[in-house]
Amino acid sequence: MSTVNLESMDFYLTAEHDCSYLPQQQAITLFADPSICITTDMYNELIQLGFRRSGTHVYRPRCRMCDACIPIRIPVTKFMPSRGQRRVWKRNQDLSILTVPAEYKDEHFQLYRRYMHTRHAGGGMDNPDPEKYSEFLLNPYIDAHMYEFRHQDRLLAVASVDKLDNALSAVYTFFDPDESARSLGNMAILWQIKQAKRLDLEYIYLGYWIKECQKMVYKNKYRPFEVFRDGGWQTHEA
Repeated sequence: MSTVNLESMDFYLTAEHDCSYLPQQQAITLFADPSICITTDMYNELIQLGFRRSGTHVYRPRCRMCDACIPIRIPVTKFMPSRGQRRVWKRNQDLSILTVPAEYKDEHFQLYRRYMHTRHAGGGMDNPDPEKYSEFLLNPYIDAHMYEFRHQDRLLAVASVDKLDNALSAVYTFFDPDESARSLGNMAILWQIKQAKRLDLEYIYLGYWIKECQKMVYKNKYRPFEVFRDGGWQTHEA
């Protein structure tokens, strides 16, 4: 595993801005130097310190009066699926999963556009264009992949995932809004856990867990899980 000297890297704080997750809250974001091309080696170090990427930008919340955004990861060898998760897995055994390069594909974008319009209407991201989509998901400097979930060649879901030294990082998953009965978002995480085991990796990083945000509730369903608190990773006690 490579070690990167983060002490030589510059970091920048934004001004206060509206929080994307909690209404009436103001947020501050800490960014790794946006003029640097953050490579997989660098990201290996940063993600272990609670950072996350969006496109080519690597960041973590640094709010003055709030610490609701908690970095979360799943130790895959310890994961114990619940009864509901086992049902989701069984329900989706008719799908084929393909690994493809993390590149722009119009088929992906059209599915993403339908997903955002249905699931995040009025949230400022519900009318994306190809450029915004690419800026959000794609990063040529990271070992990134797209996992396609298909049923009889019909694209149902896409999971954007980064491969790190000892983990997979789930960047974003979008799926056909007409297929909600399949629980494709959950299926994507379950499949990534299995893929991480297959690749002999230790963790799945799920970004930030926010207890007060309903859209984030699903992240604490994958147990046991670890959270980044007080400068280190620790098993969450329910």
